[in-house]
Amino acid sequence: MGALTAIISGLVFGLGLLASGMTDPAKVKGFLDVAGAWNPSLAFVMAGAIAVGLVAFALARRRQTAWSGATIVLPASTAIDAPLVTGGVLFGIGWGIAGFCPGPALVALASGSGAAGLFVIAMLAGMLLHDNVWARRQRKVASA
Repeated sequence: MGALTAIISGLVFGLGLLASGMTDPAKVKGFLDVAGAWNPSLAFVMAGAIAVGLVAFALARRRQTAWSGATIVLPASTAIDAPLVTGGVLFGIGWGIAGFCPGPALVALASGSGAAGLFVIAMLAGMLLHDNVWARRQRKVASA
């Protein structure tokens, strides 16, 4: 049941990204170009996503398990710290340069986009780099 839920959710998410234009880097860059030829259409996509997310998290807070039967574990921390701000800045820079964020990049990759392929390779390399740096940092803290 969990795999079927994941597949259906992924398909709906991917179709939504395609329909909204989030997989088109030119449209995303147009949205981010607030001082030039600004395209506000993605603001409506974001507002819709935030509304759905607010409802979903409100429902999740009242439950112990997801519909798939998996345990729901919500983040406990609400701190705005240096790693969070650094991650947000890096995400924003990457989004602005490439016009992709992870979900839309995977959908665009599945549709054959070479630019999305380069982005996904860079994203995976960045994730591996982060994991290696974080693991070293954790070992250093543990040994101190």
